[in-house]
Amino acid sequence: MERGGRPPPSDPATLPGRPAPSGYHVSGDAPRAGRGGRTKAGKPRPGTGGRGRDKLEGKGPTPPAYLRPGHPAQRRAAAAAARGTGPRARRAAPGDGPRNQAGATGGAVDGGSRTAGKTAEDRRGANAPGGRSRGAGDAAEVVAGRNAVVEALRSGVPATALYAGPRRDADERVREAVDLAVAAGIPMIEAGRAELDRLTGGSVHQGLALRVRPYDYAAPDDLIERAAETGQPALIVALDGVTDPRNLGAVARSVAAFGGHGVLIPARRSARVTAGAWKASAGALARVPVAQAPNLTRALAAYQQAGLFVVGLDAAGPAPVSDLEVADGPVVLVVGSEGRGLSRLVGERCDVLARIPMAADTESLNAGVAAGIALYAVAQARQIPS
Repeated sequence: MERGGRPPPSDPATLPGRPAPSGYHVSGDAPRAGRGGRTKAGKPRPGTGGRGRDKLEGKGPTPPAYLRPGHPAQRRAAAAAARGTGPRARRAAPGDGPRNQAGATGGAVDGGSRTAGKTAEDRRGANAPGGRSRGAGDAAEVVAGRNAVVEALRSGVPATALYAGPRRDADERVREAVDLAVAAGIPMIEAGRAELDRLTGGSVHQGLALRVRPYDYAAPDDLIERAAETGQPALIVALDGVTDPRNLGAVARSVAAFGGHGVLIPARRSARVTAGAWKASAGALARVPVAQAPNLTRALAAYQQAGLFVVGLDAAGPAPVSDLEVADGPVVLVVGSEGRGLSRLVGERCDVLARIPMAADTESLNAGVAAGIALYAVAQARQIPS
C-alpha cells in the first residue's frame, strides 16, 4: 500500500491475458536494443540517442564538384578531357607533362594528355556510354566551337552531322562551316542551345558542333599485308605509351610523307584517333591505317616472326638512327612516351636501340618530331644504292 491508502498501479506486463505494450519487457527477458518501440510514458522512442554512433561508417570528405556524377562541373570536365583541353585532362595521363624524357631523343615526348581516358583517358571513359573511351572507335566524338569545327572540316575529318544553332549568318566562321559541310555531303541539323549543351557535355560550343564518325581500326597483320601490296619493305611506327592524339596525328602525317605503311598503337593507355588526331594529321589518317593491338609486346614479337626488325628509339642507344644497318629491310620503329621512354618489356623486345643525336642541353623531343626524324633517316638509307 502506498501512503494515503492508494494501492500501487499494476504492471501491465504482469496482467494475465494482456500483452505488454511496445517498449516494455517482461521480467526475465533482456531489454530491447536498437531503435523503435515506445517509452513507459507511451511516447514513440526516437532512436538510439547517440549510443550507435560508433557503428556509423564514415563517407570521407566531400569530393570536388568536377568528380561528382551528374554535377554540371563534372560534365564540363568530362567534355574537356575528351577534347584534351583543360588542365585536368593534361595532368591526368601518366607520362605527360614537361618532365625530362627518359629516352630523351628516342623515348619521345607526349606533348599533353587527352585522356581520357583515362586519366584523362580513363576518367573520360567512365563518362562515355558503356564506360568506354569516347573517340576510341566505339563511340562518336563531338567537336565543339566555331574555330575547332571549321578546322576539323578543313582537315577532312569524317563526320556524320553538323549541328548549328540559330543566327547562322551572324558569324563568318559559321557560314564557312556550313559551306564546307555541304560540299562534303555532311548533313546539317538545326539545334537549340539546350540540345547543343547536351550534345557537347556543357562545353563552350558557340552554337556549332560536329559529330565525328568512330574510327575503324585495322589489325596489326593488315599493315604487313599493305606493305606487301606495295612491293616495298614494310615501314611501320609503333607508339608505346603516347597518349596525346595530336602526336598520333603528327606521326600519321610523317608516315604518309616518308612512305610508311601504318601506325600501331596498344589498345590501352594510348592515344586514339579522335578529332584532334584528324586535325593534326592534316588528312593523312585517311591514307594511313592505324592498327590496334591488345598487347604491344606480343604484336612486336609477331612482327619479328614475320621477318621485321624492331628498332626502338632510346637516348641510350649505341648507334645513331642515321646509321641503322637494318634500314633497308622491313622495319618497325618504336617511339616511347615522355618520362618513361620505352617500357621495359618493349625495350627488351627490340632488336636494336637507336638514338637521335641532339644538343646536350635539350631535354626531349616531341613524339611526332622524333618519329619524323627516324622515318626520314630510314627513307634516306633506302634511297642510297647498295
